[in-house]
Amino acid sequence: MNAPHISAMKWLACFAIVFPILFLGGCKTYPALTPDEKHLAHDYLIGPGDNVDIIVWRNPEVSMTVPVRPDGKITTPLVEDLPASGKTSTQLARDIEEALSKYIQQPVVTVVVTQFVGPYTEQIRVIGEAARPQALPYREEMTLMDVLIAVGGITEFAAGNKARIIRSVDGKQQQFSVRLNDLIRDGDISANVPMRQGDVLVIPESWF
Repeated sequence: MNAPHISAMKWLACFAIVFPILFLGGCKTYPALTPDEKHLAHDYLIGPGDNVDIIVWRNPEVSMTVPVRPDGKITTPLVEDLPASGKTSTQLARDIEEALSKYIQQPVVTVVVTQFVGPYTEQIRVIGEAARPQALPYREEMTLMDVLIAVGGITEFAAGNKARIIRSVDGKQQQFSVRLNDLIRDGDISANVPMRQGDVLVIPESWF
């Protein structure tokens, strides 16, 4: 075997070690949605960083706006360290009612979320060659186009049609190829696919 061929083999071996994710079976074609998935309802779950308005009927002294702490809990007058993350506003309202019932007879509580971040497990994360890589709160019927608008599109160095979505399916990580260039530059709406809670959009850099 000649020297140039050996050098090429060594280069490929090093590349496989440094960039193993590119050799893990490749990306699958984005799956078509079933009729049930197309109409899947989504209840917003409270997460760290959210602000919640707590309204206690006829008790303004314990009604207030509080942030959800990084540990996922809230503190209000008469209620300390109450877990809020991962709950709907209705679930949190019932929990507050239960906590306040020690001090107020039959409290009636309404919780309104006023700043949306959501739990980490439901956020959409965009990494790589996006104009503004970031984590986004998931919204019902959110699509790839919505995500691209939120992050300001892709950079001039992005390999848009080599982007992929990493998704947890039945506890296993799967990768699906997506076509950002076709969607953004060519207006190919067929490349606009639905997003799911916890998706990670990876936008690689073009080599050329």
